[in-house]
Amino acid sequence: MADFNSIPIQGWEFIEADDGVPFRARSLYTHSTWARTFSSIPELFIQPESQEEVEKAVNLARKCRRRITTVGCGHSPSEMTCTSSWLLNLDNFNKVLSIDKETGLCVLQAGIRLFDLSAALDRAGLAMPSLGSINEQSIAGAISTGTHGSSLRHGLVSESIVALKITLADGKTRSCSPTENLDLFRAALLSLGALGIITEVTFRAVPAFSLAWEQSIDKDARIFKQWDAGLWTQSDFVRVWWFPYMRRAVVWKADVVAPADLQSGAVSHREPPVSYYDNWLGYVVYHNLLALARWVPRITPWIEWFVFGMQYGFGDGDKTRISAVQPSQKAFLMNCLYSQSVNEWAIPLRKGPEALQRLAAWLHNLKPGDPGYVEHGIPYSAEGLWVHSPVEVRASDSTVKTSAEKGNRPFLDPTRSDEPTLYLNAIMYRAYHLEPRNRATERYYEGFEWLMRDLGGKPHWAKSFTVSQEEFAAWYGKDFAEWKKVRDSSDPQGMFVGPWHRRYLLGAGEALPLEEKEVGRELAEDGGIRVVGTQAAE
Repeated sequence: MADFNSIPIQGWEFIEADDGVPFRARSLYTHSTWARTFSSIPELFIQPESQEEVEKAVNLARKCRRRITTVGCGHSPSEMTCTSSWLLNLDNFNKVLSIDKETGLCVLQAGIRLFDLSAALDRAGLAMPSLGSINEQSIAGAISTGTHGSSLRHGLVSESIVALKITLADGKTRSCSPTENLDLFRAALLSLGALGIITEVTFRAVPAFSLAWEQSIDKDARIFKQWDAGLWTQSDFVRVWWFPYMRRAVVWKADVVAPADLQSGAVSHREPPVSYYDNWLGYVVYHNLLALARWVPRITPWIEWFVFGMQYGFGDGDKTRISAVQPSQKAFLMNCLYSQSVNEWAIPLRKGPEALQRLAAWLHNLKPGDPGYVEHGIPYSAEGLWVHSPVEVRASDSTVKTSAEKGNRPFLDPTRSDEPTLYLNAIMYRAYHLEPRNRATERYYEGFEWLMRDLGGKPHWAKSFTVSQEEFAAWYGKDFAEWKKVRDSSDPQGMFVGPWHRRYLLGAGEALPLEEKEVGRELAEDGGIRVVGTQAAE
């Protein structure tokens, strides 16, 4: 570390000697995604605790000719956050700086996790307007990858962002909003970590609310009939889990409880009934059945029937209905269970029944005359292919609160700009961190992605996908070019560019001076892929 005038303290930590601003870094750190799909060994793992420390890390990286990657909880299953250079984490830069209970405006350090943010807001009588299915992400990570919930009253989580501060590659921090540095704001709202380091977020919360929710399982044919007849508008929040082998689907719907009803006691908080699936026994049984299916994949449909029948019921309709009343920050959450690969795409909401029926026809190898047959058109064979359940089905409408005209729609927003959006998330579990055998995941996603493209879809940025830079450029058009223009001007030397960005966003071309390139992959001890990189200029 002598090349940047630092001295070692406490083994692997270092502090800059000339100005007293700490440089909290250590080596011998292994980074892995939550699902352990990918991992890497960064040269340094940096955890700043102040704005000045973030800026110092950037200035030192520029001096030492290093790339910086920012990571939160690592929930994305892709290799986006893998680096052999410098990995920066903001878990210790996570304070709530201010909360205005009257306006709902809160100023946050960007490393705060959503569960801590929800707790702080709740103490102030506030809440996030919408959440996804987990709350482990940092606020910066959630907005940088396009996190969303499931409601036609909301779009991306970033629609509640009023202003941002971001430290760019020159070590200086800029403020941006719809009225200040507009292009930088729209690029940073879904930055994919390629612009700089988001350090401060001004977020508009809403008064705290509770949700009265209920769910039931029914035949998917009945749900398809309800699709355009109120399925997605019947409640404030709606989400669906579809089971391709049983041809059934769970519908979860939730409505905001009037505060007066809670205060008067007319409505009280109550937890849902707990099934075997929700305790350790169900967790272990399902996990080991998935492990067994690696070797005997033909039992996969039976596993779906047994596990989800035990959880949701073996009947249909009202007799499977359960309900609860919970604070919003609790009601939204679900257990992701095991290591998994996920491939999620956004398509027009109106095409949902077509998408699921065509996917089912392909997976079941249906022929003309078979019940449920439709022409799927997928040019790949599903013979011998067995996939996991469920397919998560959610909806949003970014047109309600965001637009280019308002200056708050991200350039790289994958949702529809003119109609509601449907998200389909195809899950393949990795029992004990091992991939399904016989290329099952690759074959499933090959057919799934072909179908999503055919329906006019775009992938969720944080998930797994195989898309070319040319496709993204065509799909996003002018917005893609504008995002790239902001990126290039904010980081002309590529301090925040890695192999993932080159592959999907920058395309072929000469490497930037500080860009990191991939030089190899190897099987890690935990069953995932270890990614090895080097500075492109070295």
